[in-house]
Amino acid sequence: MECRAGCGACCIAPAISSPIPGMPAGKLAGQRCVQLDAEYRCRLFNLPERPLVCLAFVAEEQFCGATRSEAIQRLTILEEQSRP
Repeated sequence: MECRAGCGACCIAPAISSPIPGMPAGKLAGQRCVQLDAEYRCRLFNLPERPLVCLAFVAEEQFCGATRSEAIQRLTILEEQSRP
């Protein structure tokens, strides 16, 4: 599956504990990444500054569903289930 244009769910729903340019402490779950532009595209996509966790994420229907709203919902549930 290709990333859905204008989605950005993976830049909002999950927490990211590693540094992100502009967010040295990472980000909380549900917090919008500062690198997500107005069209919900990552400004760091394909750049070496992109966090490893972001590089490792692969868009798949089980995570992304059929819509942006479904992706946010699914990724939020996964984030909640993975909390220690």
